Amino acid sequence: MNWMIIKRVLMSGSKNFVRGGAVSAATVIIMTVTLSIIGSLIFLSALLTFTLTTIKNKVDVSAYFVTSAAESDILAVKSQLEKLPQVEQVVYTSAEAALAAFRDRHASDQLTLQALQALGGNPLDASLEIRAKDPSEYASVVSFLESSPTLSSGGVSIIDRVNYAQNKEVIDRLSLAIQATREIGFAVVLIFAIASILIAFATIRLAIYIAKDEIAVMRLVGASNAYVQGPFIVTGVITGVVAATLVLLILWPVTWYVGAKTTAWFGGFSLAAYYGGHFPLVFSIIMLSSIVLGGVASVLAIRKYLNV
Repeated sequence: MNWMIIKRVLMSGSKNFVRGGAVSAATVIIMTVTLSIIGSLIFLSALLTFTLTTIKNKVDVSAYFVTSAAESDILAVKSQLEKLPQVEQVVYTSAEAALAAFRDRHASDQLTLQALQALGGNPLDASLEIRAKDPSEYASVVSFLESSPTLSSGGVSIIDRVNYAQNKEVIDRLSLAIQATREIGFAVVLIFAIASILIAFATIRLAIYIAKDEIAVMRLVGASNAYVQGPFIVTGVITGVVAATLVLLILWPVTWYVGAKTTAWFGGFSLAAYYGGHFPLVFSIIMLSSIVLGGVASVLAIRKYLNV
């Protein structure tokens, strides 16, 4: 196909879009709704990821050491844990720091402070707060804590207790939630993608039906399939690009308004900030989706009249 034919196809497709009038407008509106759904899924996915990350950061396992454990031995355990590939972070809290934090938390509770004073010493243990890269990895971390020979000093275990049993239910639920969210998200995207193609297919097919006589004449004079399909594919792509542009423009005030109302409720996640910071990604997904939907729907719709 030479440049002249390409130019004619582009011009013909543009004219078809303009001459479509109400049909083109209806197709743009439907495509806009479809792309808005895709855009909403992008923000929903980002919100879920943010929420799950926030929850993951609040779930951890703590290992408490006997009061006689030397700090050097505890730090040796910390070093061993940090070498594990499944561990993201290990934070050491000395017994003195734990006591100071306890006093701060109960500064207004004189009865508790008096009871602590009556003990005449520090009843709190040094601890390591361990955060895994994935909640499903905590079991292996606990297994390491219970079996590693590096956790003994002079042949005596320096581990007093590990709070994994208390957090296991929360960790298991979080792991299931992350897996379910990923699977459901994929299913929702797939369903809406299919629905979008069907909707675009139906509306573009209507535009092609209106031009069926013109298509028949083109076939009679020997026009190739590519030449017949070209204008309608161009029309579909133009429709998608116009709809995508509208969606991208609409998202600016919508994310700003909704973000201002929901940022605190979403735990600090701002829709407007995400849109501004990830605009190239959102632009690429929506624009590419619009081109694919418009082009693919046009190809599928025109095949009926070309018998290919």
